[in-house]
Amino acid sequence: MSRRVPLWLAGFTAASYFLLHLPILILVAFSFNRSRFSVEWTGFTLDWYTGLVDRPDILAAVKASLVVGSISTAVSTLFGTLIALALARQRFRGRLVCEGLLYAPIVTPEIVVGISLLILFVTVGLPLGLASITIAHIAFQISFVVVVVLARLHGMDRNLEEAAMILGADEITTFWKVTVPQLWPGILAGALLAFTMSFDDFVITFFVSGVGSTTLPLLVYSMVRKNIEPTINAISTVILVVTTITIYLADRFGRARAQAGLAKP
Repeated sequence: MSRRVPLWLAGFTAASYFLLHLPILILVAFSFNRSRFSVEWTGFTLDWYTGLVDRPDILAAVKASLVVGSISTAVSTLFGTLIALALARQRFRGRLVCEGLLYAPIVTPEIVVGISLLILFVTVGLPLGLASITIAHIAFQISFVVVVVLARLHGMDRNLEEAAMILGADEITTFWKVTVPQLWPGILAGALLAFTMSFDDFVITFFVSGVGSTTLPLLVYSMVRKNIEPTINAISTVILVVTTITIYLADRFGRARAQAGLAKP
């Protein structure tokens, strides 16, 4: 039987959500402001959005961020999923130590990670550029993917896999037909988290980037240092909209994929 939510609790929740999203709403609103200074509203305009396509530096930075984010997400999701499967399904000496070490990149300050990776790349002679940025992102994304996929694995029903094998399916068929459909929402969630962290990372990217490898966060930072122009608000709004739509579609796709996979005989 459902209970009515207390009025004070509903009001507190609504106020919390409003305060949480108020800075984002202000940023979106001022991205349509005609004034070049985000201090007062002088009129509605779309000039800051149409001007984005005329900025080669912004387009190049977006392209670099997408390339780095896509490659690092694909690699970290693959390795993270395999590591999570090994930790959840296998018993070997040092498993608890390995699982504990996965949290080190998560709790370590990004500035420490950035400096350590910079020293490593310089020591091995790896040129700083998009390749070094991609490797650095993979290094800290894997832990987040493993944590998300592990959480999904711990909540899965092993009885379905055992039933499939009892009915004659081999281990590979059971993995692709039973395990993967159940695990897919966790894999997708880990990939989305990895891509988001890669796309908006600044600290680690700042240390391991080289000349001509400017990503979008680095470009935005350089623009803010010179002058806070409404173009920055427009870029942030576009990223916000694209991210929101991507997460929504990915969630719907993941749920549909999991249900379709479990519905197959």
